[in-house]
Amino acid sequence: MENPIIQFISSYIELTPQEIDIVNEQNQIKAFKKGTVLLTEGAYAKECYFILKGCVRSYYLIDGEERTTEFYTENQGINPVSYLTKQPSEYYLACEEDCEVALSSAERSRVLIEKVPKLEALIMQMSSQLLVQNQVSFDSFKNLSPEMRYLKLLETRPDLFNRVPLQHIATYLGITPVSLSRMRKRIKVKR
Repeated sequence: MENPIIQFISSYIELTPQEIDIVNEQNQIKAFKKGTVLLTEGAYAKECYFILKGCVRSYYLIDGEERTTEFYTENQGINPVSYLTKQPSEYYLACEEDCEVALSSAERSRVLIEKVPKLEALIMQMSSQLLVQNQVSFDSFKNLSPEMRYLKLLETRPDLFNRVPLQHIATYLGITPVSLSRMRKRIKVKR
């Protein structure tokens, strides 16, 4: 079976057999069980992640309560702020499902780009896409009502409702689980 990283890269650029071998050499894929915490508040992220299978949630712990900021699923990358700034993390990353994750470090990325230069353009493109997605998500959170955020999430990422507990979706939307339950009932009645 072909490496999922190779499949993903090949959907953007063509790789020669030699380049595929190089990517496979530098690639580190690890399995994590549901509930595994990949990064804790105060820790220094030494790696970035690419989700091959599963769901990872980022969240802050504020006054003893978890506040979800994002869900990462298949074919999404996670560049922890701590990884980029070399500062302690302010948030957590936890596996919501059993996960298969490709890990990368600054050194492995440097070697990979050195050996397969055309990957640099792909990495830049993916970084730009990630910035745009983050900005759109932030803008939606700021400008939409909780109900509109819920409807947008239901439209754009319906799989999350079967993959993560509703309490995490509620904190992601910026509301309580009770408010989410009421909203869901109200919306069902309208439809």
